[in-house]
Amino acid sequence: MSLSRRGLFVATLTMLFMSTQAQAWWIFGKDTKYAKTKYPIVLVGGIIAFDDIAGIDYFYGIEDDLKSYGAKVYTSNVSALQSNEYRGEELIIQIENYLAVTGASKVNLIAHSQGAATSRYVAAVRPDLIASVTSVHGENRGTPIADVIGGLIPEGSGTEGFADAIAGAFGAFWEFLSGGPNPSEQSASAVLADSTTAGMAEFNQRYPQAMPTSACGTSGAHTVNGVSYWSWGGTGVHTNLLDPFDTLLVSVTQFAFAPGVKHDGVLPLCGMYLGKPIRHNYNHNHADAIRQLFGLMGWETDPKTLYRNQANRIKNAGL
Repeated sequence: MSLSRRGLFVATLTMLFMSTQAQAWWIFGKDTKYAKTKYPIVLVGGIIAFDDIAGIDYFYGIEDDLKSYGAKVYTSNVSALQSNEYRGEELIIQIENYLAVTGASKVNLIAHSQGAATSRYVAAVRPDLIASVTSVHGENRGTPIADVIGGLIPEGSGTEGFADAIAGAFGAFWEFLSGGPNPSEQSASAVLADSTTAGMAEFNQRYPQAMPTSACGTSGAHTVNGVSYWSWGGTGVHTNLLDPFDTLLVSVTQFAFAPGVKHDGVLPLCGMYLGKPIRHNYNHNHADAIRQLFGLMGWETDPKTLYRNQANRIKNAGL
C-alpha cells in the first residue's frame, strides 16, 4: 500500500471511529453503556400525556432505544388535562414509586411540552428527588394558541363550562385507555389557564428556577438547588407531507403566531429555552420531538439520537 493510500486509509478509519463514537457505536457493536446514567430516567409527557395506549408509546420508540443503550427508563403517566401543579403532584408520587422499586435516590426528568413545566414544578418543590431536568420543546412561556382560545372562550362563561365538560369527558376516556391516575378529574380550563402567556408568566414567578431572565433569553442557570437543567427545541412545522400532524399544525395553528415568529407549530422558539441550551433550531415540529406520528419526520436527525445523546450527556455529568 502506498504512503498516500495508507494515509487515506488511516484518516478514513479515524473519521469512522469518531463518528461512531458520537452515535454510541463501536467497531465491535453497540455501546450498551452509552446511556447508562447514574440515576434512572423518567420521561414526562405534555398535554394528553400517556405512557402507552394499545401498544403505542407517547415517546414513540424512544424508551426502548434508551434501554438498548443501557439506560434505566420509566415513562410517567400523569393527567392528560390538568394544571402544571396538579400534574406535578401526581409525578412526585410516581417518582417516589420508581425510587422505591430501583433503590435510587433521585431521577433524571426528560420532559416534552407541558411536561417541562410539570417537571420544573417537581424540581422546585422537591429538589431532593431530582438530579436533572431536560426540557424538550418545552412549554416554558406558554403559547399564543392558548391566548387565542382563551379569547374565544371567556373565563366563567357558559361556553367555557360546556367546552370544559366536553374536553373533560375526552380526557377521562383518554385516561381510562392509558390507565392514568385520575380519569374523573380532568380539566381543560386548568390546562388552558396555565398554557396562556400570562398564565405561564405567573407560573415562572412562582418557580423561576433555570428560566432565562430576559424575555427571549437563550440560557438560564445550569444548576439550581442541586438540579441541573438543559433544553433543546426546533422550528420545523410542515416537515413531512405524509404526516397528518403536520397538516394539522399548518392548517390550524398557524393563525395564532405573528408573522416572523419562529415556532414549532405549537410553541414559540423563545419559550423553549431553559437552563443550558443544547440546540434549538432542529427541523422538528412539536410532534416530531416525540417521533409522532409513528416516526414520520423530514430530513433531520432522528429524535432517538437526541434523547440518547442527552442521556450520555447526563451520564458524563455524573448524574
